[in-house]
Amino acid sequence: MNRPLAISRQDHILNALDAAGAVSVSLLAERLGVSRETIRRDLKALADQGRANLVHGGAARGTTAEPSLAARQAANARGKAAIGRKAASFVEDGTVVLLDSGSTTLALAYALVERKDITVLTNSLPIALLLCRSSGVKVTMLGGEIDPNDEAAFGIDTLAALEHFRVDLAFIGVGGISAEGELTDYSRLASEQRHRMMKAGKKVFLLVDHSKFERRTPVKMAIGSQIAALIVDKPPPKRIAQAFAARRWPVIQAKA
Repeated sequence: MNRPLAISRQDHILNALDAAGAVSVSLLAERLGVSRETIRRDLKALADQGRANLVHGGAARGTTAEPSLAARQAANARGKAAIGRKAASFVEDGTVVLLDSGSTTLALAYALVERKDITVLTNSLPIALLLCRSSGVKVTMLGGEIDPNDEAAFGIDTLAALEHFRVDLAFIGVGGISAEGELTDYSRLASEQRHRMMKAGKKVFLLVDHSKFERRTPVKMAIGSQIAALIVDKPPPKRIAQAFAARRWPVIQAKA
């Protein structure tokens, strides 16, 4: 029997927490085919990241604080890489691209390193550092106060910087998507900044891996313009898909 790796197990646990609110060690051990001690170590790791709260016999959903960028990079890395490659296929030479911060947009940045003639605007330190080393990519870092959890700039200066640029394509992340299909985020500042980023782009693509479906984050995101498409790694649940269809938002599934 092939046992899932720690990252896959923890991704499964987080999805179970999002769906049910709490999980038991015994049920997870049975479902994943591993020992209870292995599950306890996974739950401890998730608790250390602030993504779960340990309770007797299992764990409950963590706080609404967003996990660190490093933790998000490790979760569903394959799915995010597929989204990044598909998103990169829409970027043509000579394009001005706005990349939001986050682990999925960082996956897109990795797919753009070989491009020969594009301009990238970003508030993400890791994206700027990665792409500034590519001779064919011109990078502008949007200023602002650095959030150490996201490793990115947020605030008044970031919003002001957006006003100075013409953007062909904007690639934006989300904190979560409610069961009703609402886009949500972890804070009002992050929500407002992503709203302004959407308004700046002629075309807007949302990059959403399946862990965001039905994830509960507290702040609604306003939509800045018509969404060109959502790029996902797995099909959304039926209710969310119906909400997207009602808004005429195309859903593009990336192939791993």
